Amino acid sequence: MEVKANVEYEQFKSYGYAEDILPISEEKRDWGIFNYITVWMGPVHNIMSYMTVAGFFILGLNVTQVFLAVMLSAAIVAAGYALNGYSAAKYGLPFAMLLRDSFGIKGSIIPALCRGLISGLVFFGTTTVVGAQSFNVIFTRIFPDYMSWGGGFNILGLDFPTMLSYVILWTLTVLLFLSGMKILGTFSKYSSPIVYVFIIGAAIWAINIAGGIAPIMAYTPATPMASPLVFIACVSALVSNWAGPIVNISDLTQRAKNIKAPMWGLPIGFILSYILFAITCIALIVGTEIAFGEPIFNIVDAIGKINNTFSVVILLLALNVGATAFVVFGNLMPAGLQMTALFPKIFNVKTAGILTAIIGTVILPWKLVSSTAALYLFYSFIGSMYGPIAGIMLASFYIQRKKRLDLSQIYVKPGEDGSYKGGYNRIAVIVLIISFLIPMSGVVFTNVPLLVTLKDFAFFSGLIISFVLYTLLYKQTNENTQAAK
Repeated sequence: MEVKANVEYEQFKSYGYAEDILPISEEKRDWGIFNYITVWMGPVHNIMSYMTVAGFFILGLNVTQVFLAVMLSAAIVAAGYALNGYSAAKYGLPFAMLLRDSFGIKGSIIPALCRGLISGLVFFGTTTVVGAQSFNVIFTRIFPDYMSWGGGFNILGLDFPTMLSYVILWTLTVLLFLSGMKILGTFSKYSSPIVYVFIIGAAIWAINIAGGIAPIMAYTPATPMASPLVFIACVSALVSNWAGPIVNISDLTQRAKNIKAPMWGLPIGFILSYILFAITCIALIVGTEIAFGEPIFNIVDAIGKINNTFSVVILLLALNVGATAFVVFGNLMPAGLQMTALFPKIFNVKTAGILTAIIGTVILPWKLVSSTAALYLFYSFIGSMYGPIAGIMLASFYIQRKKRLDLSQIYVKPGEDGSYKGGYNRIAVIVLIISFLIPMSGVVFTNVPLLVTLKDFAFFSGLIISFVLYTLLYKQTNENTQAAK
């Protein structure tokens, strides 16, 4: 088996494929179960996720409902990791090349651009600008007049102090990304305990200023949620926050020493991490509202109310460690791999990642995190892309391929089309478009309750529609082909 893998590697390399997107041979796969348990432990505690959960309270969920929503989303994401990560753990393929099996050699360009460039750059920009806002708080504690720097200078809605904070964090994130996978693995492994220490400390502080656990547990929002559908929409939003890594989790599972490592490690690590995440979220959001008498959407504002400067600085830095790991593993790296697969003569992983970081700034990401409504619309859009891509990949691998891949039809010679005529799996492309348009039509046709509901549940509705539709069309096409013979 190892000899065959080495022969295939050299054969595919001779076709001109970059080393970054070739199958990883078994002897080079170096991630065990502990790596997968810890990979998301720090990134779970990122500022965007805290803002998302703060929105749950604004939408009327109580403490128990928020906890259940967070844990349900964790279980769904963990299941997504395990199911969609299996193929890469078995064959050592990156996401960009697995797309070829589902969508065709040329058809894979569409979902690769959706995940690697569009979604990657949007998430990079939004996460970095929220991190920049936290840097504002840090720098204000050190330089009290920091927010007055620039004399009111503003460009496209971004003031000078936040712009400066953004540039600093942007540079740090890109430098970490350029350091390579070995450094990234070490960063993930050792940064998580740091994040946890200070997150737990912040939760204790919030519980203390709220007068104990009892007031937090007794908290009820001013306007309770109007319908159980709101609860499902909240779960969908938080899942959408992590749906990108569900889609391209293969970029991590391709490094697995064996199939069991990610199948056990990812769910265990993610669910355990989310238990602490749920507790700290509730403590910080509800505790600060009880103590200061106002709901807080941006978790940075809540932390900024801590009197101890050292605690504020360390806590915000810890949260940014998690956010930075999320950006690098979940956005810059996938974007780099996708663009390298699409344009190997133009990009490598690092140059494509830098391009993503640049475009992620040009799109003015600070406009997307200005309110709960803007943030949840963003999640609907992202979910409408991620859900269908994941649904098609799952249906293709488990139903159509029956968990077996032919690598010679994925790594083809230049000019060849692989398994599908013209290089396009037309069924997959058509299903992707339909499954995206149906949920997103709720943004336009706001007077149609069903479409609005599908939009609110964008990731779920897109996933289910695409999986069912692809399976039915594939089976119908297969039966017609058999009958024609």
